[in-house]
Amino acid sequence: MNMVAKPLEKYVTTNSLEQHWMPFTANREFKAAPRLVTRSEGVYMWNQNGDRLIDGSSGLFNVAAGHGRKEIAEAVYAQMLHNDYSSSFQIGHPTSYALAAKLANILPEPFNHVFFTNSGSESIDTALKIAMAYHRAKGEGQRIRFVSRERAYHGVNIGGVSLSGMVRNRETFAGVMPNVVVMRHTWDPNELFVRGQPQNGAELADDLQRMCDTYGGSTIAACFVEPVAGSTGVLVPPKGYLERLRAICDKHGILLVFDEVITGFGRMGKAFASQAYDVTPDIITMAKALTNGAIPMGAVGVRDEVYETITNAAPENAVEFFHGYTYSAHPAACAAGLATLQIYEDEGLFEKAAAMTGYFLDAIWSLKKFDVVRDIRGDGLLAAVEVHPQEGKPGVRGGELQKKLFWNGCHVKWTGDSAIVAPSFVATKENIDEIVG
Repeated sequence: MNMVAKPLEKYVTTNSLEQHWMPFTANREFKAAPRLVTRSEGVYMWNQNGDRLIDGSSGLFNVAAGHGRKEIAEAVYAQMLHNDYSSSFQIGHPTSYALAAKLANILPEPFNHVFFTNSGSESIDTALKIAMAYHRAKGEGQRIRFVSRERAYHGVNIGGVSLSGMVRNRETFAGVMPNVVVMRHTWDPNELFVRGQPQNGAELADDLQRMCDTYGGSTIAACFVEPVAGSTGVLVPPKGYLERLRAICDKHGILLVFDEVITGFGRMGKAFASQAYDVTPDIITMAKALTNGAIPMGAVGVRDEVYETITNAAPENAVEFFHGYTYSAHPAACAAGLATLQIYEDEGLFEKAAAMTGYFLDAIWSLKKFDVVRDIRGDGLLAAVEVHPQEGKPGVRGGELQKKLFWNGCHVKWTGDSAIVAPSFVATKENIDEIVG
């Protein structure tokens, strides 16, 4: 296929940065000294000066198969020429069913139904509505409460912000959902530099039981957790913690929702972290690496019993779930997803991620020798290096280090004073060494 593109310069007609209101960015500071990425390929990116940087965070943890995959571009190009758009409301297109089947094949059993969204944030809000619809279909409309955790990140739509345990993400917004209660996070400041799952801390899951005791387990609809809390700085679950949550949810009829937007698609060495940790939830949210970051897309997978309860409660020939988006299962996004999953399968990238985990964590833990490093946490191909904050100025040192790294050949995503390192699955040992530097 001839994939020669028209020069982008034809469309880029301004050098002004002012009009773009950038997300999660100090806009005034950034635009005074911008850091621009003008090209990307493999594990590398190039800045506006033509300097090469290694991408230490796989974009925003979504470019798992490396940048510039021609297979994905060709699949999207072919799909756009053949069928550029088709709604999923009352009609369908073959690509969406093919992708749903492919996802069901790698999801844990018994997950055989997938609802498509356009992002991780939309996936979370969709999961919230699925949980509400499920309990109402069972005649348990009194289940109006949701449980999340401190330091949790579940996207930025109103439902996700309501679940958020990251204070800055919600402090400006008063109109969040009521009836959300939070458990403690799992990071123990007395147990630093723990590699993989901490030995201690499973009892923190009993916070959920205490909430059942306080509010009544029959009033709680769902418990949302990231198997590994990624955006806050990689908080790995203690051994036995997820298992304990599962048992408490089962006891009280609460849905367990795993937010796998970051951990999904191989980051923990298996298709999903639920498989890596051998704990099966009722709902899994996903996005990011579903399309290798090429086109926005998310999805929500559900256990068969969840899907069947909702659909069977509706009258025959009636709409069972009043929810969806204009771009749900967009043909081009589905094509990107199919091509991405095929790359993962053909190149054995989940297995490669698992095989690289030991070397990666060894390299990251070598940074422990520096006095500025406060803690290191990680599992799979996901780790955080936390530095001591400047006195009275949390996040300032992290921001300065992010800029310094960018101009010295390495892009890494920072959250406060924690660098989150998440290489692509095509990264070699030499690439890992280059990231750690």
